[in-house]
Amino acid sequence: MKQIVTHFTDNDAYTYSCMYYILQKYPRAEVEYTFFDRNHTKYPEGFAALLQEQIEYMPAVTITHEEVNFMREKMYFLPEWFFTYLRGFRFNPSEVNISQDEEGHLNILIRGKWFSTIVWEMVLLQCISELMHILLGDMEHYDAKLEEDRTRAKAERALKNGLVISDFGSRRRFSFDHQDMVVRVFKEVSKQGGWTDEAGEFHKWTGAFPGTSNVYFAMKHGITPIGTMSHQLIEFEENVSGLFECNFNVMRKFSDVYDGDNGIFLYDCCGDKVFFNNLSKRMAMMYKGLRVDSGKEEEQLEKIIAKYESLGINPATKQVVYSNGLNIDRAIELHKFTAGRMQDSYGIGTHLTCDITDVKPMNIVVKLTKMRITELREWHDCVKLSCDKGKTLGNPDKCRYLLSQIGE
Repeated sequence: MKQIVTHFTDNDAYTYSCMYYILQKYPRAEVEYTFFDRNHTKYPEGFAALLQEQIEYMPAVTITHEEVNFMREKMYFLPEWFFTYLRGFRFNPSEVNISQDEEGHLNILIRGKWFSTIVWEMVLLQCISELMHILLGDMEHYDAKLEEDRTRAKAERALKNGLVISDFGSRRRFSFDHQDMVVRVFKEVSKQGGWTDEAGEFHKWTGAFPGTSNVYFAMKHGITPIGTMSHQLIEFEENVSGLFECNFNVMRKFSDVYDGDNGIFLYDCCGDKVFFNNLSKRMAMMYKGLRVDSGKEEEQLEKIIAKYESLGINPATKQVVYSNGLNIDRAIELHKFTAGRMQDSYGIGTHLTCDITDVKPMNIVVKLTKMRITELREWHDCVKLSCDKGKTLGNPDKCRYLLSQIGE
């Protein structure tokens, strides 16, 4: 089977910002990640072996001078020594354990040093998704012109309706080539500057396409790599600081590392109640805004606005990033609902990179499930509670216990 991931930075921007955070705050930490398939897919016989083959390719994938120079310019908050570290970094396949049961379900565990294992999440998800679409024959009836036309229509509709929209679709993409096309087309449409109506009058776009979460495609197409952090930082910290202090302590530590850069906080890991009860004015002022990745967006927006106002902060000066399984129609609804009360933007994933005619996208994630601060300490379970019950992941007993502590 062909090699799927061939570029070191074919990965999300938050992988590198989180990696640097880990090296700064928890350099001896060890973790375990677990693969979850929310559709309980039965994979074809031999799939685990094909995936293992992809993993064995990865040590030869190293960062290039071009990638370093791009990251140095666009991810300016990362210091020069970190790029020296990345030049010497090698993927370690021994960290990944892949198996398949008799029914075909896929089991994957990743274990090792946190700063090293963090790179596997995106690689595994990209390989699983593309391999599955190859084996199902989806590639054979892929109509490139049709899908490009559909993508162009999405881009025009988004920008015409005022959406500030970024591609967040690396992990469950149809293929590398399809995501490449999506980013290219959105940039092309954005550069047109607007649209012409039937009367021949030109109208400027009211929306924008600032970038993509994928660092390689951002480099290739000359746009901004988008992304700051992931849930795993809070999942880990819950075992260090406790349920009710973990958000605050990650905000404090993350801001220490980045000195105010990377200022969008992903707040839903332990549910919104825990976060809002402990959001201080100092942190609310320091961070540019919040990312809504679960819960009903309208309800979350009202809670965010109410919290900012209670702290004496004008919500209109802050950003809100919506990213919870959106499509263009839903994003337009939310843009109208937000109505300028906050600076809204949209991270859209599967709807851009795997909304293919007659193709069912995967519903797969890799999540942090165990941690220990050093190799000498005991292991602890990590969980993600979320604002959606369907997104709660991890040890069920611990999830129930923590939810009881919150009062839910």
